[in-house]
Amino acid sequence: MAIRIKRAYDSPSPEDGTRILVDRVWPRGVTRERLQIQSWMKEIAPSTPLRQEFCHDPAKWDAFVESYFAELDEKPDLVSQLLEIASRGTLTLVYGARDQTYNQAAALKQYLESK
Repeated sequence: MAIRIKRAYDSPSPEDGTRILVDRVWPRGVTRERLQIQSWMKEIAPSTPLRQEFCHDPAKWDAFVESYFAELDEKPDLVSQLLEIASRGTLTLVYGARDQTYNQAAALKQYLESK
C-alpha cells in the first residue's frame, strides 16, 4: 500500500496513481483539469472548527492530530474507501496548504497507514 501526499499547486505525475483532493475548500486558482483528481472527498477533511483552531500552527499539531483522528474514527466508510483505493495501487492525497509538513493530508496519511 503506497500513500503519498502532494500539494494541489504541484504538477501531477503518472507516479501519483489515484489522486484524491482531501481539503474541505477548493484550492484557490486551480482548475479541475489542472488538478487531475479522480474525486474530491471534502467530507474526509477536518471539520471547519478544528481546521480553524489548528490554523497550521506547528505548536498545535499534536492536539490537532488527536482531534482529527477522533473525527476520522467517526467516518469508517470514507476511511475504508481510501484504504481500498490504496490497496489497488498508489494513492495520492492532494491538499492546498502551504505547509508541507503540518497539514491535514499528512495527518490523514499517518492515520491511514496505521490501519
